[in-house]
Amino acid sequence: MIFQDLPLDQLEDLEGLAVIKSYGKGEVLFHQGDAGIGFFVIQSGRVKVFKLSPQGKEQILHIFGQGDHFAEVPALDGKCFPASAAALESSELLFFPRQPFLSLLEQRPSLAINLLKSFARHLRRFSNLVDSLALQDVPARLATYLLNLSGELNNVDIIKLDLPKNQLAARLGTIPETLSRAFSKLNRAGLISMDGIEITLLDLENLKHLANCDR
Repeated sequence: MIFQDLPLDQLEDLEGLAVIKSYGKGEVLFHQGDAGIGFFVIQSGRVKVFKLSPQGKEQILHIFGQGDHFAEVPALDGKCFPASAAALESSELLFFPRQPFLSLLEQRPSLAINLLKSFARHLRRFSNLVDSLALQDVPARLATYLLNLSGELNNVDIIKLDLPKNQLAARLGTIPETLSRAFSKLNRAGLISMDGIEITLLDLENLKHLANCDR
């Protein structure tokens, strides 16, 4: 968290900058190319950050949830948003305008250090995304996604998909038809079983092998 371990007086300064914004499901926060006028922290709900190809194909770069923050880079350098963002569900966010935040950053070195840590986390996340898209086929990407989702839930064997399949396809850099074939492949191999959005992980060892073998 970008504001973790900050002293109370700095949190109060930040509170004075924050603007509460509410978005409905599917509502766009900003488009790629819009002026980077600030950054966001999610109070509730989920937001996807994505890019569209000239042909209209969507690639989801990341999905942010409660407590996450995004769009700090354009807020700092003053350039345009490099991607678009939209609410996946009804969401409430805190918006921090660029200029007041920069003024506060100059006065608060500890806040600047937290921001650098945040950049490092985002860079690692995008590096992992590039590796996955470049080095893994779709079944391996799906296996990785399912294992990560299980890990977020304390390594449970039964999970529920947290995205509609068309959005999950965009998250994994593919199309819904190819994603369906990947699910079928894992099912036929005895690695998973499916009941609607509920997925049972039957063979963790071979799922992990599949997730790592194409790297």
